[in-house]
Amino acid sequence: MNSTNLSQKKIFKFWYPLAATWLMMAFEGPFLAAIIARLPEAKINLAAYGVAYSFGLLSEAPVIMMMAASTRLVANRQSYLKLRNFNYGLIALVTLTLALGLIPPVFDFITGSLMNLPKKVSDLTHASLLFLLPWPGAIAYRRFLQGILIANNKTKYVSFGTLVRLLIMAATAFVLFTFTKIDGALLGTIALSSGVMAEMFASQLMCRPTIKRICNKKSNGDTTGNISYKKIYIFYYPLALATFIGLGAQPLIILLIGHSYLALESLAVLPVINSLIFIFRSIGLSFQEAGIALFGKNKEGYLPLKSFATKLAFFNFGVLALIAFTPMADFWYGTVSGLTPLLASLSVLPTQILVAVPVLSVLISFQRSIQVVYRNTSPISTATALEVSVILITLFGLTYAWEVVGVTAAAIALVSGRLVSNIYLYFMNNKVLK
Repeated sequence: MNSTNLSQKKIFKFWYPLAATWLMMAFEGPFLAAIIARLPEAKINLAAYGVAYSFGLLSEAPVIMMMAASTRLVANRQSYLKLRNFNYGLIALVTLTLALGLIPPVFDFITGSLMNLPKKVSDLTHASLLFLLPWPGAIAYRRFLQGILIANNKTKYVSFGTLVRLLIMAATAFVLFTFTKIDGALLGTIALSSGVMAEMFASQLMCRPTIKRICNKKSNGDTTGNISYKKIYIFYYPLALATFIGLGAQPLIILLIGHSYLALESLAVLPVINSLIFIFRSIGLSFQEAGIALFGKNKEGYLPLKSFATKLAFFNFGVLALIAFTPMADFWYGTVSGLTPLLASLSVLPTQILVAVPVLSVLISFQRSIQVVYRNTSPISTATALEVSVILITLFGLTYAWEVVGVTAAAIALVSGRLVSNIYLYFMNNKVLK
C-alpha cells in the first residue's frame, strides 16, 4: 500500500480488519473456558486445557511469525515459492517435534517430574494434545497466506477467514457440549483444531487469485524481489527464536506456578484470565503487520503510525481498566466465565495488575514492525530473551521467597518482563531510524 500522505483514517481502514481478526481469535479463549467451566470437574479440566494450550502455543512458536515474513518478503514468483517451501519445512519440523513430545515416557517426565501436575490433569493434558497435532501446521500455512493478503491490501479477506474459523470452532464446541459427555479439556482442543483447519482452507481459496497474479507477474529483468533460502533463514531465524523463547516461557511459568501457593486454583484461573487479557493484547498484536505494510520505503509512514499507535494504546488501556477496577470484573469472571466465587475472587487482582499489558503490547508490536521493515530482526529475539529472563526471575522470587499466590505472581512477572523488552527495543529502534 502507498504510504505517501498516510492519514489516520487510511491507517484505520487498513488496520481494522486485522484487529477484527485478532479479536475474533481472542474470543475463542473465553468462549471455550466458559463452556469447560460448566462441565463436570471444571477445575481439573480448566487446568488441563490451560496446560495443553500452552504446549500448543509452544509448538507453533517457530511458525507464528510467518505472517510477518510473507508480508515483507513475498514479491514475485521466485520469493513466493522459496518462502512457501521454507514454510513446508517448518511445518514438518514442528509437527514431528510435538508428536515426539507426546511419547508417554517423555510426556510423563515433563508433566510429572518437571511440572508436578496431578496425575488426572496430566492424563487429560496428554489426550487433549493429541487433538492439537494438526494445530501448528495449519497455523503456519494460513499465516503464510494471510501475510500475502496483507501485503496486497486485502486485509478484509484475513478477517473473513477468521470468521470461518470462529463459526466452525463454536459449532464444534456446541455439538460436543450438547450431544456428548466428553471431558471439557478434550472439547476445547477438538474445537480449536477444527476451527483453525477451516480457516486454513478458507485462506487458501481467498488467496488463490493473488498468488496467481504474483506468479504470473512479469519481472522485466527486475530481480529485487528475489531471495535465497540463506537470506530467508537469516531474516526468519531471529523472529522464530523470539516467539519460541516467548511462548516457550509458558510451560516454565506453569512449572513455577505448579509449585506455588494455591497452585491448582492458579492453574485453573490462569487460562480464564489470559483469555480476557488476550482480547486487549490482540488489538496491539494486530498492529505489527499494519506497521510493516504501511511504513514506506523512506519511512514516510513512521510518524502517522506512531501517532495512531499512541492513541490505540491508551484506548486499549482505558477499556481494560474499566473492567478490572469496577464490578464488571466480578460479572465477567462469575457470570460470563462461570467460575466459582473463590476462583472468581482470585482472578480480580491479577487482572488489575495486567492492565498495563495492552499499552505495552501496542508499543512492542510497533517497535517490532520497524525492525522487520529494515530486516534487522535480531534485536527482536534479544528483547524477547530479556523479557522471559525477567519474567522467570521475578516469578521465581515471588513464589519461592515471598510465597505470593501463583497467578498474582505471574501477573507481576509478565508486566515486568514486557516493560523491559519495550525499553530495549526503544533504544534499538532509535539507532535504526537514525
